[in-house]
Amino acid sequence: MIPLQALASSLVSVDTIYLVGGILLLYLGAELLVDSASSLAVGYGINPATVGVTIVAFSTTAPELFVSMVGGIGISGDIGLGNIIGSNIANIGLVLGASAMVSPLSVDSKILWRHGPFMLAAAVLLIVLGSDGRLGQFDGVGLLALLAVFTGYMIYNSWSADEEVLPDEMQVESDEGSVSARQLAVLAGAGLCLLGGSVGLVQGGTGLLRSFGFGDLFIGITIIAFGTSLPELATSLVSSLRDEAEFSIGNVVGSNIYNVLAVIGLLAVVNPLSVNTSVQTFHFPVMIAFTVGAIALMALGRDISRPSGVALVAAYGGFVYFLLP
Repeated sequence: MIPLQALASSLVSVDTIYLVGGILLLYLGAELLVDSASSLAVGYGINPATVGVTIVAFSTTAPELFVSMVGGIGISGDIGLGNIIGSNIANIGLVLGASAMVSPLSVDSKILWRHGPFMLAAAVLLIVLGSDGRLGQFDGVGLLALLAVFTGYMIYNSWSADEEVLPDEMQVESDEGSVSARQLAVLAGAGLCLLGGSVGLVQGGTGLLRSFGFGDLFIGITIIAFGTSLPELATSLVSSLRDEAEFSIGNVVGSNIYNVLAVIGLLAVVNPLSVNTSVQTFHFPVMIAFTVGAIALMALGRDISRPSGVALVAAYGGFVYFLLP
């Protein structure tokens, strides 16, 4: 008979492999999705500026979408909701903070005044809709309706920005403006990577942390949220190194908007979520505090400085530490 300690050690090892493999597949899937979706859109005649503010922005949210749907429907609604709360906090505290530590981020006033209010409105709307302890189908439809308004607003604004230069991460090529079999194959591969990575991350992260006695909400807010935020972290850090600060900030703002409106909206429609008291009294206020803090940093100065980046990362570290039992 296998000793319980050896069995537990074996399970932890398998869960760790699932977790690491899932994160790697999610990152690969997100990269492939951005590339293939952008190329396909240009092939169908959509201009690059519109692609940048819609398809690429939504593509970077794909890991959160897949993971929240897999975890929220297959295991626990706390994982789906916790993933989005944790991802939005990580995007501001970790992604934006780390990017500012690499290089101060100059603030584009258009991002601040056009997209900042939507990021705050999405967070506030989520709190209002969840104040009754439930996010039902009607709430999900409301979030998706605001998503449609936001997407239409971005497309409208992109019409006057067709000549803007896009960052390297968002450049797309289409020699003849046609759709190739390779692009379709890459898109299909991206979907498979995202699905496989979602299953691996949820299975591995849940199994690993449950073995240490952690609950599903903690798991969703910490390890799973960190895993799904890695594409944003990597992309923003590269953009910061290349002095493309506007994209680093825009990536975070756009991702936080889509996380709430698209991911929670879809999840609530498919599988209504319960919102427990700790989420309403602690996690929601922290998410709002990080959101307001990010907007304040962008509004008060011309850039997000290195000291501000250190403060954001420290605040995120403090948040995670406070969650520990």
